[in-house]
Amino acid sequence: MAISLTEAAAAQICRNIDKRGGGLGVRLAVKPSGCSGFMYSMDFVDDLKDGDEVIERDGAKLVIGIESLPFIDGTEVGFEKQGLNQTFVFNNPNAVSTCGCGESFSIDK
Repeated sequence: MAISLTEAAAAQICRNIDKRGGGLGVRLAVKPSGCSGFMYSMDFVDDLKDGDEVIERDGAKLVIGIESLPFIDGTEVGFEKQGLNQTFVFNNPNAVSTCGCGESFSIDK
């Protein structure tokens, strides 16, 4: 599995965990939804499940469930600030298209 975190994404995950008051890390999942078929979901996680993979960088932990791995293998998770907006961004080589709003994506299966 080749999923990676940028330095900015790792720092933001650490800030979010600190703001929350603790936790193991953040779970990245792919769910059927949105205009293009799939949507990324990020939620705090306190416990690991069987089959979870953990990506660590600079103290940040990104947890990925086995069911999401085929959709995001090779993805680089980043974090960008543009003006007042800030968001996690996903450079996913498996995504063949994204919707206009940028919230969902499709893949070839």
